[in-house]
Amino acid sequence: MPSSVDAPPDLSGLLELSRIENLDLKPVILRVQTDLFVRASVRDRNAIEIFESLACGLIPTVDEETARVVARKLAPCPETPPAVLQALAFRGGGARDAVVELAPVLSRGLIEAALADGSDIAARIAARAGLSREAVDDLSREGRPEIDRALAANLGITLWGAALTRLVDRGRGAADLARLLLVRPDVSAADLVPLYLHADPMRRAVIGRAVEATAALRPCPPPPRDLGAVLTGLSAAHDVGAFVAALADGLGLPRDFLTVVADASARYDLLTLGLRAAGLHEEEAVYIFLTLNQGVARSAERVSDLVRLFRTVSRPAARDLVAALLDRPLAERVRSEPHQPLHGPEAKLRQGAERGAGQRAPAPGRAGAASSAKAG
Repeated sequence: MPSSVDAPPDLSGLLELSRIENLDLKPVILRVQTDLFVRASVRDRNAIEIFESLACGLIPTVDEETARVVARKLAPCPETPPAVLQALAFRGGGARDAVVELAPVLSRGLIEAALADGSDIAARIAARAGLSREAVDDLSREGRPEIDRALAANLGITLWGAALTRLVDRGRGAADLARLLLVRPDVSAADLVPLYLHADPMRRAVIGRAVEATAALRPCPPPPRDLGAVLTGLSAAHDVGAFVAALADGLGLPRDFLTVVADASARYDLLTLGLRAAGLHEEEAVYIFLTLNQGVARSAERVSDLVRLFRTVSRPAARDLVAALLDRPLAERVRSEPHQPLHGPEAKLRQGAERGAGQRAPAPGRAGAASSAKAG
């Protein structure tokens, strides 16, 4: 019975020849079989399994040039068995680079194979369009700045969930990463709140509206008592250290909270948000802008920008912004006096004592005058 036209050719003879010493036909066999596989109009399951077995056995043994040529032919083919692509990626070099560049989908196994030799190719992988969510998540776990930037700049993927959270967290202290995330169309303003200090005025306004919408839904604790007077006094004395410590204590923050921001200008923006969160009046804030730091005070434009920031953010939103920027909640107001019940035996005793105290004894002069009148 004649053999089918589409049946794989019998290569047993070539395989026998490949065992002859000093005669290496394995590269020839791999190239020929690759061409036949790629050009085939129909590839049934049996043909794919035969090619997979043959290719996976030959790929580790052939020379670099053959592996690279084969990889460039097989990587774009959607029916190439995943095991074959992983074998090519695991080889490293040009074969791996071709797979990373041309494979329609970079699966987790394929990425692991490409990274197996420790080469610095992860950033190139992160820049590939169409990465799966699992691949994006795995790459975001690396914590390497070049990978983070490549993911943030890659508009061919969707950032969401834990991967987005990791990148935004790192963006707090990395301005270049923050700027890439801030211009992504697929990331909501609510997710970008921790990057507020890195945003331009237009983007800040959008983020601010998102914060205001959620902050308005929760009760806001009362501001610390007399903190404005304390801060203006320290500002007048140019005691920056004591000023920052007092503001931090009033907000329930570490006294070095400003040091999390490297840029001096952004640090003063954070200070302004802190003043707003602490419940200072605008007059007190302006006085601080004009007295605490002479470099700021000498710039009318800078003072104007700080006042505008103070005015455009409500106190509840400022509290939420500071908490997001520092990745820690602000303390609620600490009760200055112990709780006193309104009902029960203790309340009755206290109310009786208060009524007794309210019945004041007459002043000595009045008591003497009343006695004289009675005696008369």
